[in-house]
Amino acid sequence: MTHTSLVIGSTGLIGQKLLIELSVKGGNIIAVSRRPIKNLSSNTSNLEIDFDHFLENGSLPSCDHIFICLGTTIKKAGSQKEFRKVDLDYCVAFAKKARESGAKNISLVTSVGANRFARSFYLKTKGEVESEIKKIDYQSINIFRPGLLLGQRNESRSLEDIGKYISLLLNFFLVGPLRKYRSISAETIARCMVRTEPKIGIKYYYFDDFHKNQLS
Repeated sequence: MTHTSLVIGSTGLIGQKLLIELSVKGGNIIAVSRRPIKNLSSNTSNLEIDFDHFLENGSLPSCDHIFICLGTTIKKAGSQKEFRKVDLDYCVAFAKKARESGAKNISLVTSVGANRFARSFYLKTKGEVESEIKKIDYQSINIFRPGLLLGQRNESRSLEDIGKYISLLLNFFLVGPLRKYRSISAETIARCMVRTEPKIGIKYYYFDDFHKNQLS
């Protein structure tokens, strides 16, 4: 039976790389997006949906594994409320609908430091989405917690771009327990997500894990 993977956030920094890695691995891939995606591989189909409508009445096609790498910024979203809708409500809704459609495995990208009790609004939201998804009865839940993401985005994030250069310098000083806060490329994370075999239970992955799971 052909394995089917569903990708949420397929036009984002990690999502784009994820589609490439999954297409090489084989099987069927469904890229979920708000707008058309061009130049997809022969084993990848594009499912265009209205995310807000999906929250109320949406359903997903049958799949085995859902990959969620959906995220935004408060600046782009316009408010904390809209940010939570994208980074929490949408992600949880997709996770629940995919489980109803037969998915047994889920891979979720959040952030190092994610904690639903954090003072930081961003980290608190990331912690909350983890907590909600862990309540869903998936056989395997892989949670990837990267530091600052490196890569070329479709949209400009000036402060984040400046932060990338600073983070590359800081990487040299982040050693020992602080290594997990190092910045990392989206391509490395995507490759790790695809090459990490689902394991029963909840597993967390950090900076060193991303590199351990790379194959030559």
